[in-house]
Amino acid sequence: MPFNLPIALTWLRVAAIPLLVGIFYLPNDWLSLTEKNIFSTGLFIFAAITDWLDGFLARRMNQESAFGQFLDPVADKLIVAAALLVLLNLDRVQAWVALVIIGREITISALREWMAQVGASRSVAVHMVGKLKTTAQLIAIPFLLFNGQILGIHSSLLGTWLIWIAAFLTLWSMFYYLQKALPQLTNKP
Repeated sequence: MPFNLPIALTWLRVAAIPLLVGIFYLPNDWLSLTEKNIFSTGLFIFAAITDWLDGFLARRMNQESAFGQFLDPVADKLIVAAALLVLLNLDRVQAWVALVIIGREITISALREWMAQVGASRSVAVHMVGKLKTTAQLIAIPFLLFNGQILGIHSSLLGTWLIWIAAFLTLWSMFYYLQKALPQLTNKP
């Protein structure tokens, strides 16, 4: 297992997950709900920045690796799922949104694993629609975590609209990848 700066940033994103969840379990006399919202938002934004930065550095420093390519999307999926479950528990996101996003991640991960086994992983390689989906999720979630006023607009209103857009892009990307895999899925053994 290689270890370099891009992979360290990815591991840092994984390590942020229990912190993101744990913040909301701290006693209210340690941190108020507003402080929990601010800290969790900052932590999530930091994690989102490391998502971009680790890929940029891996390419720039010529440190791309198979392990890094495996770990990066896993870290993304885990932190998004953890944040969605926190938001669901706080009643800031609808259950259908969390189910669509988490369900898609499980479905496409299983599809990619299966496609790799049949030697057709190129047909479900990362596409721009998948990157748009991830970007939309990484933008929407901080607004929902913050749950306060930003320039006279309540962040939860903006976050709700953005997470609905993210859910739409999530479904679109799932159908895109399923359509790409359809020839293999319908192939008789």
